[in-house]
Amino acid sequence: MSQTLSASPRATTGSTAATLLRADGKIPAVVYGPGHTPQSITLSTKDFEKAWRTAGESTVIELTGIGTMVTVLIQDVTVDPIFGTPTHTDLLAVRSDQKVTVTVPLEFIGTAPAEKLGGTLIKVLHEIEVEALPKDLPHSITVDVTILQTFEDQIHVSDIMLPTGVTAITLDEEVIALVQAESEQEEDTTSPVDLASVEVVKKGKEEPAAE
Repeated sequence: MSQTLSASPRATTGSTAATLLRADGKIPAVVYGPGHTPQSITLSTKDFEKAWRTAGESTVIELTGIGTMVTVLIQDVTVDPIFGTPTHTDLLAVRSDQKVTVTVPLEFIGTAPAEKLGGTLIKVLHEIEVEALPKDLPHSITVDVTILQTFEDQIHVSDIMLPTGVTAITLDEEVIALVQAESEQEEDTTSPVDLASVEVVKKGKEEPAAE
């Protein structure tokens, strides 16, 4: 189900104008996409936060207030590095008859029987990339971990049930979850950790210099 968000055209740009908007409870944004000329707009910070929390980045939003209604996806969000509030967003205009590729979060349900054998559930992936028409995009994808009966079992992308009209772009053989035995965890703690290889993923990007 789509969300609705009201916007206003934005005539002024630059850091000073953006600062004044934020002080007034608003944020600058840009709408762009195939067949849509990039357009600078203004959004209510409170309304955008609500839409972002509800729709995420994989549910279409009906953008009103700037002439013809435009169907968009939240494409990128800049957040304040201290307060974590959104300070700018890019909105991707999409067409109802064209498929789009988005990243959809995974929602894990159930309890893996292998956990009762003394193991720990390891969530390898927390989201996957999918392709679908805007109307078919899911807000999240459910992963039932009750199929993990033993420590040898794994859930792959190919094992999850995707909604009708949705195709996985992430490779089928990618591991989503498994249960690791306690003895294996103890062995892992003795191995040095290569911090350079650890990637920290955060939704939204920290704010650069003011727009």
